[in-house]
Amino acid sequence: MASGRPTILALANQKGGVGKTTTTINLGTALAALGQRILVVDLDPQGNASTGLGIAPSDREFTTYDLLFPEGPFRTIPTGTPKLSIVPATPDLSSADLELVGDARRTHKMRDAFASVNDALRDYDYLLIDCPPSLNLLTINAMVAADGVLVPLQCEFFALEGLSQLMRTVQSVRQSSNPGLRIQGIILTMYDRRNNLSAQVAADVRSNLGTLVYDTIIPRNVRLSEAPSHGIPALVYDHTSAGSVAYQKLAGEVLARLRGQPALEQA
Repeated sequence: MASGRPTILALANQKGGVGKTTTTINLGTALAALGQRILVVDLDPQGNASTGLGIAPSDREFTTYDLLFPEGPFRTIPTGTPKLSIVPATPDLSSADLELVGDARRTHKMRDAFASVNDALRDYDYLLIDCPPSLNLLTINAMVAADGVLVPLQCEFFALEGLSQLMRTVQSVRQSSNPGLRIQGIILTMYDRRNNLSAQVAADVRSNLGTLVYDTIIPRNVRLSEAPSHGIPALVYDHTSAGSVAYQKLAGEVLARLRGQPALEQA
């Protein structure tokens, strides 16, 4: 059991298809394998993290919608991976943006929700929030509630262009609502070693952002793509695959940075 409040990390990138949900699922699994108690909070109305962790739609009785607009007791669902649980999502969450607009606490609903279930959250060491692929009110809520932001960044041509907008949003949240928020790190994903562009993008990102970028690079890997259709993380589907091995290395690097390194001021 965690001794105090868990560390909350939002996985965010307004660009879709960058490996955000894949990273949430497999980083969470790898951290759990290292003995950490992990709660995934699926904040994407598509519910892909929930599906990828084997939670059937019929089993999603308490969801992130109910977390934001509570009418009953807080509940989590254990997954097939020890020490890894989830608050799943359903398409009901897609209406949350509209419902939040008129709320005076519209950007703080998730922070308030976590505070209200603080005792239950003490059972976890880390919360990983899988944000939707947009900088909407749901993503802002995640950032207001979080200690840090993890940014999966696809090794493709427009990567840095989209990242600048995300970093401006983080800066805005820091100034207005959450001064302690930091970009915890940039995770290079979908790296294709056969493609010179991947290497160039990775070099450009490191040149611009330096130590903010994790050393571990997540490769393009067929096992990472296949695993969600089986409702299990890639680390369970094939723990020896290149993608699984990369996420295991990334988990160690994330823990090391969270535990022992000075907070990065860049955001």
